[in-house]
Amino acid sequence: MTKQSVATEAPETFDGLLTLIHSRFDTLSPSHKQIAERIMVDPESVAFMTVSDLAAAVDVNEATVVRFASGLGLKGFPGLVALCRDRLRQQAQMLRRFENLEHMEGDLRAHAAASDQANITRTFSRIDDATWTSAADALARAPRVHVMGLRKTHAPAYLLGYLLGMLREEVDLVTGNLGGLTDALRRVRTGDCFVAVSIHRYSTDTVRAAEFARNRGAHVITLTDNPSSPLAASGHDVFYLDAASPFVLRSMTAFTALGQALCAEVAQRLGRSARDSLLEEEELLSSFGVYAVDGR
Repeated sequence: MTKQSVATEAPETFDGLLTLIHSRFDTLSPSHKQIAERIMVDPESVAFMTVSDLAAAVDVNEATVVRFASGLGLKGFPGLVALCRDRLRQQAQMLRRFENLEHMEGDLRAHAAASDQANITRTFSRIDDATWTSAADALARAPRVHVMGLRKTHAPAYLLGYLLGMLREEVDLVTGNLGGLTDALRRVRTGDCFVAVSIHRYSTDTVRAAEFARNRGAHVITLTDNPSSPLAASGHDVFYLDAASPFVLRSMTAFTALGQALCAEVAQRLGRSARDSLLEEEELLSSFGVYAVDGR
């Protein structure tokens, strides 16, 4: 596949496939570049091609197509087709949500409120006491807490990290910005707590970071959307949250509500320590004039 082939982990999503292809593109042979370009430009057609069809479309032999797919860590050509078909399913779901929105009657605000209330109710009703207690203990007592959520889950992950940071010391928000993911993961130690947040389509970096943290000996808490999520396997404590929405974009309301509830539990467990941290925070905010006073 490349001038110097290397073993690689198979991408689990079409976005992961694109990321891997882009990272390897300059090292691909001319025939493999032709295949890669066809996949990037027209995944919808590739989803319904046979290996012979794709080989003929880009003027290479069938064995070259199979080697290309295997070189990406996939289970041959069927693995490649499966990711392209997954892309089609995602696009179909998005189109259906647009169509539902266009035909929705009544007050959109009322639909939004009802949907989010249902998400929160369903989410909290499925949390068992053992998972809740274990997660709260880890968040309150671990030497350091690392919180990671990318793309649409960045907002609830940021809020969780921010609130925890007001209650206790040693809370890191893992963003992976500017290629710094490995630098952040290097600080994860045995006994730390690592919180990973992701929903379909799952962030490859978040999934791999959670696996790394667990192997490193950290207590991993995952917030995700269903048991088939790749995050489920890494979590010591796994929370399944509803993200349903009558609109185009999925809802993060239940994630925000759960994060706030966990922080309330942590504050209760830390007691005076949390109160002292909040008082110190207020003193600093006041001394630096962070907030406007009397309209100024």
